Amino acid sequence: MAGGTARARPTPTVAPRGTRRTGRTPVALLVPAILGLLFLVLPLAGLLVRTPWATLPQRLTEPGVLTALRLSVQTATLATLLCLLLGVPLAWLLARVQFPGRQLVRALVTVPLVLPPVVGGLALLLVFGRRGLVGSWLDSTFGVTVPFTTTAVVLAQAFVAMPFLIIAVEGALRGADTRYEEAAATLGAGRWTTFTHVTLPLVAPGIAAGAVLGWARALGEFGATITFAGNYPGRTQTMPVAVYLALETDLEAAIVLSLILLTVSVVILAGLRDRWASAP
Repeated sequence: MAGGTARARPTPTVAPRGTRRTGRTPVALLVPAILGLLFLVLPLAGLLVRTPWATLPQRLTEPGVLTALRLSVQTATLATLLCLLLGVPLAWLLARVQFPGRQLVRALVTVPLVLPPVVGGLALLLVFGRRGLVGSWLDSTFGVTVPFTTTAVVLAQAFVAMPFLIIAVEGALRGADTRYEEAAATLGAGRWTTFTHVTLPLVAPGIAAGAVLGWARALGEFGATITFAGNYPGRTQTMPVAVYLALETDLEAAIVLSLILLTVSVVILAGLRDRWASAP
């Protein structure tokens, strides 16, 4: 404008990338979202409401509860170690090596995630049973019987837990900066040295997260365990199996056992919320 001071037009404000826009939430989305949350939370709330808090300390110290808890922790830990021993190399193979049929192998690795646990237990029985593909050889050669033993519990838990570890480690390997590995190779480090001194430290958080998730999954395994390992107190009766049996005779005992498993799950998910539960 002549003879006057020109006013500068305001510059539109652009929200940074990744910033969520806030506004009025459509009712058509809000209502089903709340219903979905209630559907997931109400069963857990019902478990807490029906918990016999007055007798909880006494029930937690009952021999059957302690035995099942001890066995579950021991077998889940052994299963996790087995998953680490076998799963980390397999995850590295899927993430770093190009070979024919890699997509098929990746699909086979994730099958236990969607396979009914009872079917997994039956499959393990057909492989490691006394007349199974491997079990018959173990029985005839070494006199070793796997089903309905603590070893069977560990194998069943590892079978259902290993995919969690493999997926987590493979994702970490794919996201890792390969320049460090290339620099180590340039300096003369062999493949094994590079893997142990460079690759593993780079993906250590992913391995830890996968191991913890696998441990939690192994702790809560039921279907494959009862099918392949059975129910023998002190030997194969884990916490989930004890819950199933307690439902028939003592509801409060089943609730207490379930509360323990729920607490472990919540603690683990809360500890891994930055990696798994929270949105970026």
